[in-house]
Amino acid sequence: MFVSLQFKLELKKEDKEKLIKLMRNQSSAIRVAYNMLKELEKEETKNPHAQVYQRLRQLFPELPTKYIDSAIYKAKQYPTDKPVVFGGRRLFEKLCKNHLTGKLRERLKKQWKELRQGTLISIGSKADKGNRLTRFEDLNGQLCLRITTGNREFIYAKVLREPSNSKDKWITFMAMLLESWQTHSYFPYTVELKLRDGEVYGSVSFELPTPKVKYTKENGVIAIDTNASPIHLAIAEVSKTGELLSYQTISLHHLLGLSQNSKDHQEWILAHQIVDLAIQKGKAIAIENLKKLKKGMRGDGKAKLRKRLHQWNAKKFLQKLKRVAMLKGVEVIEVHPAYTSIISMLKYAPQLNIDKDIAGAYVIGRRALGFKENMPENYGKLLKDKAYLEFALKKYDEREKELTELIEKETNEYKRNALKSELRSVEDARKLLINLLQSLQSEPSSCEGAYGRNPEQGETKKVSQVAWQVLKVALLFPILGKVLPRDLSPLKPVLVEGVWDRVRSRLVPLEAGGTVPIRDF
Repeated sequence: MFVSLQFKLELKKEDKEKLIKLMRNQSSAIRVAYNMLKELEKEETKNPHAQVYQRLRQLFPELPTKYIDSAIYKAKQYPTDKPVVFGGRRLFEKLCKNHLTGKLRERLKKQWKELRQGTLISIGSKADKGNRLTRFEDLNGQLCLRITTGNREFIYAKVLREPSNSKDKWITFMAMLLESWQTHSYFPYTVELKLRDGEVYGSVSFELPTPKVKYTKENGVIAIDTNASPIHLAIAEVSKTGELLSYQTISLHHLLGLSQNSKDHQEWILAHQIVDLAIQKGKAIAIENLKKLKKGMRGDGKAKLRKRLHQWNAKKFLQKLKRVAMLKGVEVIEVHPAYTSIISMLKYAPQLNIDKDIAGAYVIGRRALGFKENMPENYGKLLKDKAYLEFALKKYDEREKELTELIEKETNEYKRNALKSELRSVEDARKLLINLLQSLQSEPSSCEGAYGRNPEQGETKKVSQVAWQVLKVALLFPILGKVLPRDLSPLKPVLVEGVWDRVRSRLVPLEAGGTVPIRDF
């Protein structure tokens, strides 16, 4: 399937003048070629292409021969059975009207001349690294179009183009370009430039490949988790039976501060590296289906995180990754991102002694392979222990009181907003714990408040989702003192050995009103 994609060029003033001169020469060659082909067709001349070519070589000696071939190709696209007005019949007829004067006439005349004289086309070929005369190249991390002006002289124009959405085939074209640069296995593409309103626009036409999928989840997956703080990728290799085989992290700090074009180029390189890893391992790729990313809002007290999220768009990177995988025959499985981070923190990070982000990638991989995440037995017991839940609720009560006092004293608006945001989270956590305790009091043998019906909303939620959320509230802050801690190893005794009762006894508030320091756990 052939596709044609549009883009815009940015040139220096002197380079634009050279390009416009080149456009006028080839546009004239196209018109001459058309008239000759029309006459030769009437005469039924054999091999008219050769005659037209020789004639154009004589008339336009300064025009590179490949431009002459392309001019003949373009001329053949016009019908020979009816008159053709180069520049547009409608504009020509308007200009012929005597009542048009002044600025309106000058504007139409300029538009007609641009259509008539502002065309440059170059037919690509595989042997010429895609296209000999108008070739896409990487120039210091910037995508440029190298335009041959003659006598081995070139001008370079910046290509201004951003994908409009995840289905934009420009993403595929960029993936194909980078692949051809790395492997030296080129594909032909035709470039046509047009002058419009003094600006240069272009279109590139190429054949869209449809490779067969060779690497599927039958052998497992390479799972990717994107993270903003710190900004990096977590990669986990998961076997077809759900075991974690290997893992690594890739820092993305080098992307921050780069121009958009340089950033795009580096992301394409990274996407190829990850897909090549999947091919090496013989596995599919698993990612989260990120439909909409929250980037925060001004005044939320998280300026550094907001800046980082605006500098790097995980969704755009995953789009590139999917296109590269498609071109190389690697299956990509997108999973729902709900609760992957909570499950990774509470279950696999302490159990396997790995970073929570690596654990997040592991959960994504298991979900892509169809595995369900049941709550560990010892965690289930913890959610039924009234004494421990009362202790956890006490910790939140203390933190709520502390935050209220801090908000009253804080004069900085942004810091106060951050404290208010934390206070809302604490209040929500208290509500969950209170609902759970109430359900235990009414139904001692069950945990319906955590697993089933929400008393406030009157709706039935999925058991796993609500249970994991309640578990997060009950464990992280009360035991570790943080809502999102990096070190989750202290949870291992609770998870593996089931010594939650001993943990509770060591953390229970003292009669004097203090608590044993969390670091003693």
